[in-house]
Amino acid sequence: MNKDLTVGKPSQVLWQFCLPMFGSIIFQQLYNIADSLVAGKFIGENALAAVGNSYEITLIFIAFAFGCNIGCSVIVSRYFGAKDWESLEKAIHTTVALGLAAGAVLTVVGVILTPQILHWMGTPEDVIGNSVAYFRTYFLGSIAVVMYNVGASILQSVGNSRSPMKYLIAASLINIVLDLLFIGVLGYGVAAAAFATIISQSVSAILAFSKLMRSKEAWAVSWRKVRFDGPMLHGVILQGLPSGIQNSVISLANVIVQANINSFGALAMAGCGSYSKVEGFAFLPVTCFSMALATFVSQNVGAGKPDRVHKGMRFGVICSITLAECVGVAVYLLAPWLIGAFSSEADVVAFGVRQAHTIALFYFLLAFSHCCAGILRGLGRPIVPMAVMLAVWCALRITYITVTLHFIHDIGVIFWAYPLTWSISSLMFLHYLRHCTIPRVGGGAPHDMKDV
Repeated sequence: MNKDLTVGKPSQVLWQFCLPMFGSIIFQQLYNIADSLVAGKFIGENALAAVGNSYEITLIFIAFAFGCNIGCSVIVSRYFGAKDWESLEKAIHTTVALGLAAGAVLTVVGVILTPQILHWMGTPEDVIGNSVAYFRTYFLGSIAVVMYNVGASILQSVGNSRSPMKYLIAASLINIVLDLLFIGVLGYGVAAAAFATIISQSVSAILAFSKLMRSKEAWAVSWRKVRFDGPMLHGVILQGLPSGIQNSVISLANVIVQANINSFGALAMAGCGSYSKVEGFAFLPVTCFSMALATFVSQNVGAGKPDRVHKGMRFGVICSITLAECVGVAVYLLAPWLIGAFSSEADVVAFGVRQAHTIALFYFLLAFSHCCAGILRGLGRPIVPMAVMLAVWCALRITYITVTLHFIHDIGVIFWAYPLTWSISSLMFLHYLRHCTIPRVGGGAPHDMKDV
């Protein structure tokens, strides 16, 4: 069911749109958590460390494609809100073409650069073998990861958040079953976990595009029409490239952070990797409302309804920071048990719990920053969140860690980098949004807008 977010009570339509997205993101996280749980329990701590280490690297590449999809979804949402069906069709097929190209490039680059990146990160010798195996296998199927996100972003842009949730439920269950079969029953190594993810991601991509190909609406996908439309590609790049660069550079910064964690040994890697899986679930309301606000704002700007934009912004931000903080308190209190689910090694659990106790109570700041970023993307201003996050979440975070660790060699220095940078970015976004005007567009796409 496709939902027009330009009609109805803003709070109600946002909730209805968000709830299936919660489910989608939950099962998206199960991909990663299943690999870590099974690898840690059946193979050992080095395998758990390898999966956590590889996860940060894969995000560098996948995040770029995902960021570009965000830009694409802004344009698709804008045309959907404006009821410009001809332009909507061109935007969708250009997005699909871009996804296929990005997936092919990611496969080649990811496989070739694996060993060099892992060595550059300072991956310990007892972990690097498993990391290379997991990383390379994962990237052999990166086109499936990219294309599912393309299909899901198109469906969500036209108001259909339920179908992607259903596809991820099916794919996540397949991933869990295959992890247990390949590793727990057959005794294969850590590469089997990545192979299980490839198969399950392929299933979700096939289901998403089957839905789009069967559709009789203007947003249907026809493979004969998949090509780059010059003006549309320009608009997609204009909106998507800043988000893609932002996501990739932030992921690169996280890899640098991971390299600093690696210097504390395999136990620290395993503990922090376990916390990152817990954190993935904790960020559910953050990610959900950020994506929902981008779609809501973009559709309503396209429809020329600035008053609805204001109402949706307020509701989305309040809900996001409230839910994020409730989750943060739960993670803080339950950290020993949550981290202990991944490993019984006391030192591994201690590292993960310490990280959770440092960061979890500040989730509301992360939620606010992400919501502001989603709003600004929906308004057609993707350069603003890119600039803020690259300056604060990348440059400042890395500088702080590098300089402070030189004087205080304690892993807590790394943990405190996150609340610090979230606080600064939140203040910057708050200042910008207080002086930001909502464009009265109606019927125009981002690259056609004169007042953005």
